[in-house]
Amino acid sequence: MRAGHKHPSHSFFIISILITALSACQSEGYPTSNSVPTFIPSTSTPTQTPLPTLTPTPTPLECLSRPGKLKQDSLATTVPAQEFLIYLPPCYQEIDSISYPVLYLLHGQTYTDDQWVRIGAVDHADRLILSGEIPPFIIIFPDDRYWNLPPGPGFGDRLLDLVPYVDKNYRTLEDSEHRAIGGLSRGGGWAIRLGLTHPNLFGALGLHSPVVFNDDGGFIESWVSRIPVSSMPRLWLDIGDRDKELGSARLMDRILSDNDFPHEFYVYLGDHTEAYWSLHVEEYLRWYGAGWQPNP
Repeated sequence: MRAGHKHPSHSFFIISILITALSACQSEGYPTSNSVPTFIPSTSTPTQTPLPTLTPTPTPLECLSRPGKLKQDSLATTVPAQEFLIYLPPCYQEIDSISYPVLYLLHGQTYTDDQWVRIGAVDHADRLILSGEIPPFIIIFPDDRYWNLPPGPGFGDRLLDLVPYVDKNYRTLEDSEHRAIGGLSRGGGWAIRLGLTHPNLFGALGLHSPVVFNDDGGFIESWVSRIPVSSMPRLWLDIGDRDKELGSARLMDRILSDNDFPHEFYVYLGDHTEAYWSLHVEEYLRWYGAGWQPNP
């Protein structure tokens, strides 16, 4: 049986507010990403649901100054079992009455579920959450190690099975508004397929140097055009100016623009490497977290 229970009133923001109050007492600041986009054809502004005003407790909990936890888990009912790493934000274990948004981050081809961790996702999440710059949320890092083996094409189905498993076994906010999916390289290709064909599941879609699958290229415009305006997820697309997939990304931007799909598109200096993605991980997390910020 899972610990705690759901709170439709979005009570997870109490931790965000407590962390903000705690960080206001600290003199040390953290630099933000200094990357400047060279091309931004369109932007979108997230729609926020009114949230209750919460008052910080006089004495912040000790967990508000400690990092979150990273653990291994597995969905045993799929074939093969779908393994994944999960990041639980600060105070998740200490306060069992609060539920959180969830971000699914998919890795690139030839890598495993620790790629995002290695390039800094967990370190940046800890720092940004503890400083109050983004609200706390859970991050799932699914493993796609079978990409070149017979089970490879089934990763999308296994990930769709993973969503209800995570919602059942961890304290998540189960609506699409509080669930996001993003990926780099091959992971970005999966994020395109799953995000555009299941807009009822994911309220935000991050495409980081995505590689569009050959079988999907002819369907993307159809997928985009079928999404009702009310169900369009927030969408971010970025890529390096020396990336071999740049033409594909520009085509993706054109399709989105032609279909009046609000999105952000950034072309930065760089190519298709971990060095590029590691430079922008903080920026990605800030973008995902911005969709879950409490109203002032």
